[in-house]
Amino acid sequence: MSEETRDVIKRQTGELSALDFVSDSGMGLENVDKGDLALPFLKLLQSGSDETKKKHAKYVEGAEAGMFYNTVTKKLYSGEKGIEVIPVFYKMTYPEWAPFEKREGRPIHNDRGPGVMSKVTQNDRNKDMLDNGNEIIKTANHFVIINGERPEKALMTMKSTQLKVSRQWNSLMENEVEVDPKSGKSLQAPTFSRIYKLNSVENTGSFTWHGYNVSMIKKVDDAGLYQMARDFYNSLKNSQQKAAAATQEESNY
Repeated sequence: MSEETRDVIKRQTGELSALDFVSDSGMGLENVDKGDLALPFLKLLQSGSDETKKKHAKYVEGAEAGMFYNTVTKKLYSGEKGIEVIPVFYKMTYPEWAPFEKREGRPIHNDRGPGVMSKVTQNDRNKDMLDNGNEIIKTANHFVIINGERPEKALMTMKSTQLKVSRQWNSLMENEVEVDPKSGKSLQAPTFSRIYKLNSVENTGSFTWHGYNVSMIKKVDDAGLYQMARDFYNSLKNSQQKAAAATQEESNY
């Protein structure tokens, strides 16, 4: 085909002579909403994690206990070297979990709300049990942006012994302040204005497991990254408000 013929076809079909992905940004995703997307989980792998078992269907090559793992991008991060994250949003949930031997699976309810804690009793292993035999596992949800060449949104969940780390992290965030140049007053800094370092640490006792170590390293100094974090925060806050409104509406019937 001659160059002249190619030019005629381009004019007739609207084919571009140059690739311009920026101008076509978002095309094809018009009908995709948040319910159609999978929010990645940032997992701290343990020795019993499926991703570390070579014969398991979920095995990830190179995965080892103590590493961080993004469940959507399938990317592994060294727990020893650590990763940088920007905390964007926090929420405590109270999911109801069925025993492992029950067929209905786990969990059977994502969030019973804080009021459910008045209905639990602690067993001899300090687990919060309901009368139906199910367990309430308090879960601290930290929505973050993983900092890097290509920042990634993710959700970290902390439960059981890691709730102490979650509380310490929340305290670190609460203690960060900014001074208002007009009034001179110290104001709490937005959580997404700081970058924290996450490392994994090995704990030993009756068994060996890996936990988190969190430290604040610096302020966000990139306007684009800050805007991404701010937009993520607003999206999560709006979603929570809509969910609360829907729950209130249901309770009125």
